[in-house]
Amino acid sequence: MHCCQIVASLEKRHGGPSQSVYELSRGLATFGTQVDLFTTYPGKTSTNTEGSLRVQTFRRNWPQALRCSAELVRELRVCKCDIVHHHAMWQRTLHYAHAKAVAAGIPLVLSPRGMMSPWAWNFHRLRKRIARLAIHPGAFEAVAGWHATSSAEAEDIRALGFTQPICVAPNGVSASTDAEIAAATAHWREACPEVGERRTALFYSRFHSKKRVLELIDLWLEQAPPDWLLLLVGIAQDYRPRELEDYVLRASGAGRVRAFDGLDRLPPYPVASLFLLPSHNENFGLVIAEAMAHGLPVVVTDTTPWTPLNALAAGWCVPWADYPAALRSALAETPERLRERGTRAREWVLREYSWAQSARQLLQFYEQLKSTSQSSVPPRP
Repeated sequence: MHCCQIVASLEKRHGGPSQSVYELSRGLATFGTQVDLFTTYPGKTSTNTEGSLRVQTFRRNWPQALRCSAELVRELRVCKCDIVHHHAMWQRTLHYAHAKAVAAGIPLVLSPRGMMSPWAWNFHRLRKRIARLAIHPGAFEAVAGWHATSSAEAEDIRALGFTQPICVAPNGVSASTDAEIAAATAHWREACPEVGERRTALFYSRFHSKKRVLELIDLWLEQAPPDWLLLLVGIAQDYRPRELEDYVLRASGAGRVRAFDGLDRLPPYPVASLFLLPSHNENFGLVIAEAMAHGLPVVVTDTTPWTPLNALAAGWCVPWADYPAALRSALAETPERLRERGTRAREWVLREYSWAQSARQLLQFYEQLKSTSQSSVPPRP
């Protein structure tokens, strides 16, 4: 099996897929599959080979916002593969993947990466209609199979009327080493000394309205005890860290919330006692899984696929209307009780979610699609 994985960008500023697609490709390669991971970047073209995984970055052309790349198009014309798998939507790279699948007569697999949830589908809805018609016309209809990272995302795909086969293969998560934890702890205690002095709740995600970051600040200032600190670390999109801290100052919350740009910084999980993400929607929420893998109990909304946490007493996954009460409950617990919840969360997530397991499920799916595609080709006269 030779598969081609395509994602518009592997830059960290674009959030979870920049990490998860790479890790998934590594997982596929461990099974002896030849994997080409193609992406775009504003700089020059580069290639890196890791065993049977080849990561190739192609120079991005104008308009860069659509991730156009003539070099990627040329490579796809000569690349020989059995499956082409594109991650995310609304970018020109999906059109390239679609064209490759048609030209080579191979299946096209598409991972929405959270972009087909009701909230995401309706956000900038007109722009997305235009993208569907002009940026990657006919791609959705040409998909041979979908890859969802949760059963909820699979339901979102079906709710939009798509009937192609769906493979539910969650993201994976790995435990950090002692050296990585020590380095991250030292980094954040220097960057934000308050985390060494106060109990800390962590928000670690994109600074985007989808994540309800302003609503979280409001809620924190209303009900968090003064001995707790809210640490906001993320990638600037709708808001910059300085804008968030100014928002806190205007609300008379000086000293209760700190905000930092997360680019080129180590993950801040080790300095936290609790993880918060009241997002409108997450198809998986890799940062949630990572937080649990670091032994943190989480308080998240039920528009993320983490409702099993409630029965496990490993955290809180509740409707947004119940989020204030869940946050109050979490902040009222003793350090020992939170650590107990975090330990259960860590053991569960490391047991249930691995890249190897996800890669194995996808390989089986690829084989099924390939077999179906070959059997549907009429015999030569």
